[in-house]
Amino acid sequence: MNIKKILIVDDMAVARRILKSCIPRAEDYEFHEAEDGVKGLDAYRNIRPDVIFMDINMPNMDGMACLEQIIKVNPKAVVVMCSSEINPESSQKATSLGAFSTIVKPPTKDSLLQVLAKIKDQ
Repeated sequence: MNIKKILIVDDMAVARRILKSCIPRAEDYEFHEAEDGVKGLDAYRNIRPDVIFMDINMPNMDGMACLEQIIKVNPKAVVVMCSSEINPESSQKATSLGAFSTIVKPPTKDSLLQVLAKIKDQ
């Protein structure tokens, strides 16, 4: 899969910056951001990003509810759920709702490189 547009959905600006800083610049990605699930869903519909990195715990609409809505719009959407509280139950729930993967926040460059490589290989 060719990745050009990346949407980062997180209610904390610092978390969005950290995630963005861990993604290699060599690829010349087009970044978009949203600060909650409602705005994330709107951004998804308008931008049609190739990959979405989404926090689980957010106001207005949490990441799991937003994931469900995105998958209804596009069952093949590539959504990576991010949280400092990833555990087997939340990871399994995210995957059952259609998430591509889950990563722990704050992410590392290695964890993002690995997930991006998996996405490109599909």
